[in-house]
Amino acid sequence: MRRRASLVLLAFAVFFTAMAPLLRWYMFARVVEIPASQYQEMVLEAKPATLLDYNDPTGIKVKQVPRVTIVQTLKGNVEESRKIERSAGRDVVVWDSLSYVEGPDGKMVSQIPERYIFDARTQDPVHATGEMVDGDMVKREGIEFKWPFLTEKRDYRYFDAQARITAPIHYRGTQNFRGLEVYSFEQIIPWTKVRMPKKMPIKGITPETVEKTGMTRWYTTKRMFWVEPLTGAPVRGEEIHREELRNASTLLGMEKATAFAGHVKMRDDYLDHTVALVKSNRTKLMAMRTYLPAAFLLLGGGLLTLSLYLEARSRRPGEPTGQPDPAPQPVSA
Repeated sequence: MRRRASLVLLAFAVFFTAMAPLLRWYMFARVVEIPASQYQEMVLEAKPATLLDYNDPTGIKVKQVPRVTIVQTLKGNVEESRKIERSAGRDVVVWDSLSYVEGPDGKMVSQIPERYIFDARTQDPVHATGEMVDGDMVKREGIEFKWPFLTEKRDYRYFDAQARITAPIHYRGTQNFRGLEVYSFEQIIPWTKVRMPKKMPIKGITPETVEKTGMTRWYTTKRMFWVEPLTGAPVRGEEIHREELRNASTLLGMEKATAFAGHVKMRDDYLDHTVALVKSNRTKLMAMRTYLPAAFLLLGGGLLTLSLYLEARSRRPGEPTGQPDPAPQPVSA
């Protein structure tokens, strides 16, 4: 009986010991993914900022304003994800995003819609119909919004939606941010000619009418992210952002005008919410990648020890082996 129990315990010990590395290195990469239905809202501010005021009664002027607000929303499009998955043959996430910029008076300055399509597990871009920025078809290379799970200490390629280009974003070091170990990244986009937004803040003015005047829009930014490496989620983001309108004499009465300039940062309440959300998600991933494998190893070791103990007890000298003694034979004189 003891030998049978020791064999059963040995089988469980082998099972749990084998499951530990399988769970950590195999299943983690194949099970953990971004949910297709995710919704997220983020509010960023530039305080103070320089802004082109289109509503001044004396004419369009460059002004210093106390605050410019940028509201970013990401909404998972489940229906489109399922359509693309059927042809792509893998789990796909479709995010419909909107960056809405408003001045201190609450009026719209600009708004840029996007559709970002990517692999749910690796965060690599997936090219499919509908991938766009402000209505223009694009073919993204590199990441945007979300770093991959298990982010590494290295440079990545990051897509810039304003310039419609992919450029390196450089790893700058490891820091502690509100109790989380994070990797900092930095990207600089030099002055680049970019397209006018499809929706302009002045009624009757379109990108086509602006183009006829010869006016052009230029943009540069220094983009900074602090990323929690296990989840690949940015917990903090900032941009030192500047836009100019050049060859603007016909429309604005000046050769060059600053359309927007400011240091954009996440608002404190959204920063607190983001950190809390990332900590919660990190705990779930740690359970699968670290806590459960460690528990399985300990359980496997304990079961193995108990199995060997029972096996040794079953072989102890002087104890019955469980086999009946042979019947005595008659002896003749």
